[in-house]
Amino acid sequence: MFNFTSLPPLSLYIHVPWCVRKCPYCDFNSHDNHQALQEDAYIDALIRDLEQELPLIWGRTINTVFIGGGTPSLFSAEAYERLFSSIRALLPLHHDAEITLEANPGTVEADRFREYRDVGINRLSIGIQSFDQDALQSLGRIHDSPQAIKAVEYAHEAGFDSFNLDLMFGLPGQDENKARHDVETAIALAPPHISYYQLTIEPNTLFYAQPPSLPDDDPIYDWQLANQARLAKAGYMQYETSAYAQKGHQCRHNVNYWRFGDYIGIGAGAHGKISSASPQQIQRRVKQKQPQKYMETAGTEAGLVEQTYVSTDDVGFEFMLNAMRLLDGVPTPLFQQHTGVPISTIKQAMQKAEQLELLEHTIAKIRPTEKGQRYLNSLIELFIEA
Repeated sequence: MFNFTSLPPLSLYIHVPWCVRKCPYCDFNSHDNHQALQEDAYIDALIRDLEQELPLIWGRTINTVFIGGGTPSLFSAEAYERLFSSIRALLPLHHDAEITLEANPGTVEADRFREYRDVGINRLSIGIQSFDQDALQSLGRIHDSPQAIKAVEYAHEAGFDSFNLDLMFGLPGQDENKARHDVETAIALAPPHISYYQLTIEPNTLFYAQPPSLPDDDPIYDWQLANQARLAKAGYMQYETSAYAQKGHQCRHNVNYWRFGDYIGIGAGAHGKISSASPQQIQRRVKQKQPQKYMETAGTEAGLVEQTYVSTDDVGFEFMLNAMRLLDGVPTPLFQQHTGVPISTIKQAMQKAEQLELLEHTIAKIRPTEKGQRYLNSLIELFIEA
């Protein structure tokens, strides 16, 4: 039985499903936009969707907002202004809320970034992926290297004090020099935050059906270590498996995920996780995936395609699956606060992880060791077995 003494912090995730062109490695719910963008109709659907969620979160404040996709930068600032006006009218939005929008360098210009800033968006996540022209082409990106650099310059010029660059490594045709050049170029552009992660081939993608030729794992790992050292030297602290930030610029929205916080999910295919005190439970909710079907059903029972409840047997594993991505781990009391079950439910798995030198546990903190960070899957498997 769950026993929440307080509910976790609450975030809002908003999904915009359309792209100019779907990338061959992408397994997110994104769809090529082959017709006129249905901006107004989609904003209407998002508002109905949020209204349906309100009874689950009465009295709770939204601390962070993340607009992901797809390519949210296809939508105008006016559309987001209308959406945020409704959000503020419907529920409390923290006065210092972090509000992030994902942007594709091929869909932005200086004026649009300034307009986003003016309507309350205060953080960007720019999908660079690489500064190498051949790599961008192989990844199916719609921007080129000069556009990538220009997008970062626009973010600075528009007054964004906090923004992220997405970079990938282990790309088709990539070697050590190209991997280093990507990181050095990113550092020179001085973004406050960099996400740096390896390309993986996921099911239901074009790359899965037609696999590209990728570098071997051993040299990829060597590049990763070398570039992590470059990032650290430049003042980017690694705080999560694939996230590096200058001081004070961690992504608060993602940290809430990793600390097993709550989040409302609105938009086509959006997922949500909501804890409640009465009844004591953790609910997961999934919305209609296809954009047209979503717009037709948002705000109705048909718009919610999945509603499940996390069991007390599974909640410990789910917490650790997220929390162990954080290099500094989490405060030990956070486990019971955010799961509603005592930490004794995972005691045996933690003891085994400590014996294998994958985990450190004190009365103050639970954190992965350096070995645990490298063998994260092995660490998490111990809690699956438990």
